[in-house]
Amino acid sequence: MEIQENISLKKYNTFGIDVSAKYFSFFSTIDTLNELITHNSKLITLILGGGSNILFTKNFDGLVLKNEIKGIEKIKEDADHIYIKAGAGENWHGLVTHCVNNNWAGIENLSLIPGNVGASPMQNIGAYGVEIKDVFYELEAYHLKEKKIVKFNLNDCAFGYRESVFKRKYKNEFVITNVTYRLNKKPNFNITYGAIEQELEKMKVTELSIKAISQAVINIRSSKLPDPKITGNAGSFFKNPTVSNSKFQILNSKFQNIVGYPLPDGNVKLAAGWLIEQCGWKGFRGGDAGCYDKQALVLVNYGNAKGNEIFNLSEKILQSVKQKFNVELEREVNIF
Repeated sequence: MEIQENISLKKYNTFGIDVSAKYFSFFSTIDTLNELITHNSKLITLILGGGSNILFTKNFDGLVLKNEIKGIEKIKEDADHIYIKAGAGENWHGLVTHCVNNNWAGIENLSLIPGNVGASPMQNIGAYGVEIKDVFYELEAYHLKEKKIVKFNLNDCAFGYRESVFKRKYKNEFVITNVTYRLNKKPNFNITYGAIEQELEKMKVTELSIKAISQAVINIRSSKLPDPKITGNAGSFFKNPTVSNSKFQILNSKFQNIVGYPLPDGNVKLAAGWLIEQCGWKGFRGGDAGCYDKQALVLVNYGNAKGNEIFNLSEKILQSVKQKFNVELEREVNIF
């Protein structure tokens, strides 16, 4: 259990922001995590996963612990489902690939999302018509103060749009150690969202499979989203905002091309990327901080941008969308 001092976090966050942690260590077991927490209880502690949903704006004056708990195992099955338990430190896309290769269906639409398994329920990650809540079974999490493992089922997590109890009610109280997903033996193909159908046609797919859907999603994401290994980013920086149907009708009368998706509760989800693009930000670059030229939802670090520069750009975008549309955007990325 080695604790390092004054360690650069540049390679541990997908934005590539060069800040340092006063203290830094890894853990790959719950026992090691418990030991680190017990012996350093007076330090402010940040648990880091894949670093794909975080923007550092300053050095971290405390202890950063990198979650490296690994392992993927089938723990049970029934007539219709396979139950897969994965360590929180596993790469998310690696898990998706493993499941697709074994013909376990349900998360193929979530291919190529950056980050680790532990963040999947925390964020209730979603894409192309699928969210984690659709396949979630249970998770185990370590309570930082009580130093014990607690199990959470689907209801316990209170999933919402990019939301869970771990983002608000229990923020900074738990460390997710593993997640169990209930996947399908018989696929329930979901290809109606986004450009999946068109991509499958382009791929000349004649027999639908979860492998084909996964590849279609990979192709689409690769074509419009920057690779964080090349251009620093954290994926979608903003959430898609929700407005009432009456407000949407008012907006639609002023902006006839506005993009909106009706929700079951009668509200309408707006496309944040469209709103940002209409405000002229798509392709903007100020120094090394910018708004990606293929997807306005994504803010990027073109090399040596500081976290504050990315944050200030996001603030200007929020203000301009509010001024033009009277719609308030919310950041999806955690700011430190």
